[in-house]
Amino acid sequence: MSESPGAAISLASAPPAEESPEASSAPRPVRPSEAGPSGAGSSEVERPGDDGTAPRPPAAQRVLPLRRPGRWIATAIVLVLVAQIVHGLVTNPFYQWDRFQYWFLRPTILDGLLITLEVTAYSAVLGLLGGILIALGRLSRSPVLRAVSWTYTWLFRSVPLIVVLLFLYNFSALYKTLSLGVPFGPAFFTFDESRLATDIVVAVVGLSLNEAAYASEVVRSGILAVDQGQHEAASALGLPKGYQFTRIVFPQALRSITPNYVNLLINLIKSTSLVFYVSLLDLFGSVQSMGSTYPGDIVPLLLVATVWYLVLTSAVSVVQFYVERYFSRGATRILPPTPLQKSRTALRDLRARARREAAI
Repeated sequence: MSESPGAAISLASAPPAEESPEASSAPRPVRPSEAGPSGAGSSEVERPGDDGTAPRPPAAQRVLPLRRPGRWIATAIVLVLVAQIVHGLVTNPFYQWDRFQYWFLRPTILDGLLITLEVTAYSAVLGLLGGILIALGRLSRSPVLRAVSWTYTWLFRSVPLIVVLLFLYNFSALYKTLSLGVPFGPAFFTFDESRLATDIVVAVVGLSLNEAAYASEVVRSGILAVDQGQHEAASALGLPKGYQFTRIVFPQALRSITPNYVNLLINLIKSTSLVFYVSLLDLFGSVQSMGSTYPGDIVPLLLVATVWYLVLTSAVSVVQFYVERYFSRGATRILPPTPLQKSRTALRDLRARARREAAI
């Protein structure tokens, strides 16, 4: 059935439907302007706002947070103790902060700092590479490799680092020359050990040998932390063992290796202070040398060494955060926020809370 043009009626122009007696007898919500002088009806009925938002509960129905007086008392005690420590550091003349400022950037101190960084960098790289090799030996199917790797780890974790350094420093007394050639046969190249083993070489070798023993256990635990299904899936694909380790197993193991190895790296930075006993003037050696020359500045010089070690370990901790954040991709749904992102979020939450408090 066709309709003539203009016969269709729109909803906007349609006449309103008649209200039923039941609908007309329903109570109509009371508006604030229709309420009585005493405001009756304003608190009994919750009404949406003019903009359609949810109604705001009355002040009497607000949920108050649980008060924790113990937390506030502990916070006050800690703040008082921190304030006393800072006040003692600033006002005690025994620290000689003017001499601290004088020594902090002296060329002698900076030269020792560069030696500390150099020894740490070489020892960290060589120690990690040695730790990876020893860890692979511990996980090998060869009983000889497993026994040798275990013996190495057991030996260097048992002997103090200072003993290792002193033993290497006097190594020329046992072996005056070193040679390369056929085992138990003729030698092709011969080296004078006293010329080859300089102070920095002795320090790097001793720290690397000690670091590799601890790093091997860190790497081994990281490899064992990788799910066994990853190994089985890589083997099912027919991938070579080297490719499985470098592209599948080791990148996943780094998530567990990184925080533990950074602890070793921080300990390595502090352990470089022992190379002073093998005649290498690192940061601590420079401080000790200047303290012997200027006995009145021993405390400021020790504070200089303390602050520089704090700077180095703090820089390593910052790098650790971003390395862990990088390797956590794919393992977590949301990456950990950076300190700048945390500050922005805290500031935004503080502003939103202030707005809510002001609106109530």
